[in-house]
Amino acid sequence: MNHWLIFFVNSIGLGIGLAMDAFSVSLANGLKAPTMKRCRICLIAGVFAFFQFIMPLIGWILVKNILHIFQQFEILIPWVSLTLLFFIGIHMILESLKSQNNSEQEDESCTLGFSTLILQGIATSIDALSVGFTMANYNLSLALGSSIIIAIVTFFICIGGLLLGKKFGTKLAGKGSFFGGIILIIIGIEIFVTGLFF
Repeated sequence: MNHWLIFFVNSIGLGIGLAMDAFSVSLANGLKAPTMKRCRICLIAGVFAFFQFIMPLIGWILVKNILHIFQQFEILIPWVSLTLLFFIGIHMILESLKSQNNSEQEDESCTLGFSTLILQGIATSIDALSVGFTMANYNLSLALGSSIIIAIVTFFICIGGLLLGKKFGTKLAGKGSFFGGIILIIIGIEIFVTGLFF
């Protein structure tokens, strides 16, 4: 029971941490479309959630195939997990500190066509591909379950971001990325300690 609770909490934490880039973009999108309808909000959040679902699975498939060939490297998984999540977290924190310079990028998303939305979805989910590498000790059902939880969390966070963006603009975007980075670093440390000592 404790194992399932840790799995569930970790998956939610990963979802929150990974969704912060999409949350920031959703804030910007909401700011630029104050009359956005509910179906449009759900579409945008759904696209972000889809990419956050598929990217960890792709990463998991890749690392599973690598481990099948190089099983002697399995002992390195906690180190790889810590390194990847620490790097991603630090990158998100640094990006949030440079948020003052992102006004030009936000202006480019004023006209949010479907192709732009797809590009946003891919750009905000690249980190999730790397996180899939940290799931190497999961079987298919666990990897699928974790990816679904990440997608659901992303969906609701993006809806919140779009609604907040419509009312308050992008002031929370930098803070969202900052706290998302901290969450990913904490999860990386937890995976490292669990994998190395338990």
